[in-house]
Amino acid sequence: MTGTTSVVVERRVAASPGRVWESITDLPDLPRVLSGVEKVEVLTEGGFAVGTRWRETRRMMGRSATEEMTVTACEPPERYVTVADSNGMHYVCEMALLPEGPAVSAGATTLRMTFTARPAHDRAPGLLARLAGRFGARAVARALAKDLAEIATAVESRG
Repeated sequence: MTGTTSVVVERRVAASPGRVWESITDLPDLPRVLSGVEKVEVLTEGGFAVGTRWRETRRMMGRSATEEMTVTACEPPERYVTVADSNGMHYVCEMALLPEGPAVSAGATTLRMTFTARPAHDRAPGLLARLAGRFGARAVARALAKDLAEIATAVESRG
């Protein structure tokens, strides 16, 4: 679809996929791990699974914004997918954990985040939206790379 922007970032984490999974699915702990996340409000009960929803307040480009996220796919400890709809855009984020070495004894994991944004309607975006998408992709890539670096630091420091 015209107007779709996708960003993929990866980071090697010196920990098993299981340890990384525990960190990235511990929603109440996210504000401690990610400096850009100010607050998380979990809206559903039970463990992290398809249907889990939360509101995440994040500071980006000097502004705070709150988005409601919903888990639409969950395959522990390999991947999960979340979606959010905001300001006429539909966002999809996939977190994939790729073990380095044998899965059972993997001492490292490649954490890959794929973020996609597209208009929530079928109309093609105007020139300003396309320009914002192009320049915004760079800012999103920087923010996601920072998130992955902070996740790696948190997981590795727990040893």
